[in-house]
Amino acid sequence: MKLNSLNELLVEQLQDLYDAENQLVKALPKMAKSASNASLKRVFEEHLEQTRGHVNRLEKVFESLGQKAKSRTCEAMKGLIEETDDFLDESATAPVRDAGMIACAQRVEHYEIAGYGSVRTWCEQLGRGDAARLLQQTLDEEKAADSKLTQVAETMSNPQAAAGAAR
Repeated sequence: MKLNSLNELLVEQLQDLYDAENQLVKALPKMAKSASNASLKRVFEEHLEQTRGHVNRLEKVFESLGQKAKSRTCEAMKGLIEETDDFLDESATAPVRDAGMIACAQRVEHYEIAGYGSVRTWCEQLGRGDAARLLQQTLDEEKAADSKLTQVAETMSNPQAAAGAAR
């Protein structure tokens, strides 16, 4: 499909994000279940609830743009989730598995931060302040999730994983 306007690109990218968030709703429970660190498990569980909210917020964005909420397969998220699943299938001690899951989850967050930053900016440029404000809320939550993952990595998982390697 040839895109002829910024508005068409916006809708396409929103469809991509909508699919990405829905894929993540399915993936996060497995990640939470696989986490041995209580703080990491809590971050995944909290982000699952936020992600469900992101799906609902995207539906409001579509509505504000006069569009039907529709998915376009997000191959990038599909790949990130497959990498996470592959990692979870590997044999690793609990602290190493937690550290690896943090790395996988942060890749997801960085992807989402890039996507939401772009669509938010385009909404602003197209005079769609209502949609831009909704997208900014999600962008802020994605950045906060990334920050929480970093805090867990710095305070618990990585030092424990490193201690295991030193033995």
